[in-house]
Amino acid sequence: MLDLAGASAVVTGGASGLGEATARRLAAGGATVVVADKNEERGAQVAADIKGIFVATDVTDEAQVQAAVDAAAAAAPLRALVACAGTGYAARTVGRDGTPHPLAPFEFIVKLNLIGTFNAVRIAAAAMAKNDPQNDNERGAIVCTASVAAFDGQIGQAAYGASKAAVAGMTLPIARDLSAVGVRVNTIAPGTMDTALFDMAPQAVKDTLGAAVLFPKRMGVPEEFASLAYELLTNSYMNAEVIRLDGGIRFQPK
Repeated sequence: MLDLAGASAVVTGGASGLGEATARRLAAGGATVVVADKNEERGAQVAADIKGIFVATDVTDEAQVQAAVDAAAAAAPLRALVACAGTGYAARTVGRDGTPHPLAPFEFIVKLNLIGTFNAVRIAAAAMAKNDPQNDNERGAIVCTASVAAFDGQIGQAAYGASKAAVAGMTLPIARDLSAVGVRVNTIAPGTMDTALFDMAPQAVKDTLGAAVLFPKRMGVPEEFASLAYELLTNSYMNAEVIRLDGGIRFQPK
């Protein structure tokens, strides 16, 4: 069991949604949490609420991610990273008007969701490798965020599905790499989650999305993601897995 009490953790995308819920869960478990996010106002508020640290962070920027990791390591041994920063985009490969998918947003989504995740993983893991080991020579643990779109990508999700499939695909090789330094890596692939993305959506829209879930017939909530993330971080025998957190949903083409 990885003990996070008295340790530090970094949560990218920690100012809202899945990241915020995870930051709060880690703080409740005794960790000092660095909320790494571009949203300075909301990020600072979350950090204040949980007696953590806010560091303005664009996960695609090496120096900013390094600053977040350094802030965590200065507070306590860095033993946990949860990489939640990311976003979506929808466009068909060839639009209804015959135009091709614009390349710039495809590149942006891959850079944020995939390269941003790897950037955080590599820098955090390098800091964890310097820790004194706990039981089983364990020095830390990492949780990445994919999506069920990695496996069931819908019409218009070429960019998003590709970025998240790559996060899922790099989980095993990174776990193999980091076994040498005593760091575990797992990935959660959420289904439809009731985050800020749906704040303005009518309840009828949420009900429709929930109806497609096998059981329970509702959208997931961030606290359920946070609960699984905490288990993956602390359960020392969980490694190199990609776990769907989706109520059994299987996306249809649209």
